[in-house]
This record gives sequence, C-alpha cells and structure tokens, in this order.
Amino acid sequence: MPVKGLGAYDDQNIFARILRGEIPCRKVFEDQFALAFHDINPQAPVHVLVIPRHRSISFADFTANASQAEIAGFFRAVGAVARELGLEAPGYRLLANMGEDSGQEVPHFHVHLFGGQPLGPMLARPAG
Repeated sequence: MPVKGLGAYDDQNIFARILRGEIPCRKVFEDQFALAFHDINPQAPVHVLVIPRHRSISFADFTANASQAEIAGFFRAVGAVARELGLEAPGYRLLANMGEDSGQEVPHFHVHLFGGQPLGPMLARPAG
C-alpha cells in the first residue's frame, strides 16, 4: 500500500534494476534485507548507498509496509556496513532524502553513508 501522496513504486528505477542485477554496482555488503554499494558520484572519501530489498519509496513507506524483520534487517545491515568499513571509531554520517524538497533523486528508500574525513556541519546555515 503506497503512502498517500507518493504514488506507486516504479519497478524501473535504477535501484530496483541494481537489485535485480540488471545494472552492475561495486558491492560492499549484501544479505536478504539490504544491498550496499559505492556511490558512482562520491561526496566523501567513503560514500556508500544502503538500499533495502523491500520496494519502498520513502522512510514512511518502508516503515509502514515492510515487515518487522525487513525493517530490523535493513538497519542491522547499515550498522554492519559502517563496522566493515571501519567507520565506527572515527565517525560517519547517515543521510536519507525523502521527496522533492530534500533532493531525493531515486524513488527507492535508501540511506547514504558518508565517512573517511571530518564532515563539517550537517546543514549550511541560511544567509541573513
């Protein structure tokens, strides 16, 4: 069931195609709940995308429609990726964009995992 205002899930989005193996990726992690791979346009020395296998457009969609096992499995996968990449001690940032105002480019819920350098403030302060 789609979340109101989001529309139906698009099975042809790039992440759906990556999950089906139609488009290659540089995998970091894979299990029955998630796939993690390097971003093709990294914004930090470490920039990995973690996507759930569940067909969800947004966080609200994912948490409303995925099973408890899928939700827990996805977030455990995010933690496993951070540990495997050695980011726990120095620190890292998770970012999830939802919708047009946030700049979400792919209509499949996902998180960006950034690390490998000090990342600075979370958001730039507005001028004036």
